[in-house]
Amino acid sequence: MNGRDERIYEEASALWREVFGEPPPIRADGSALLDVITKGLPEKPYDRLASPYLRPSQIARPKSPQGTQA
Repeated sequence: MNGRDERIYEEASALWREVFGEPPPIRADGSALLDVITKGLPEKPYDRLASPYLRPSQIARPKSPQGTQA
C-alpha cells in the first residue's frame, strides 16, 4: 500500500471503531471499509440556507422532517 492508501485505511479503521465500537472484522482496503460504513447509513435529503458570507450554492444542511417548518 502506498502512503495515501495507508492513510485512507487508517482513517476508515478509526471511523469503523467509532461507529461499531470494535476493530474492522477484516483487513480490507480503506475504500472498501468506507463503502461498508456508508452503505449502512440512511439517505438524508438536503436543502439550502442563506448566509451573507457565502454564495447560496456553497452551503447545505439537512432538511426538516416533512410536515414541519424550520
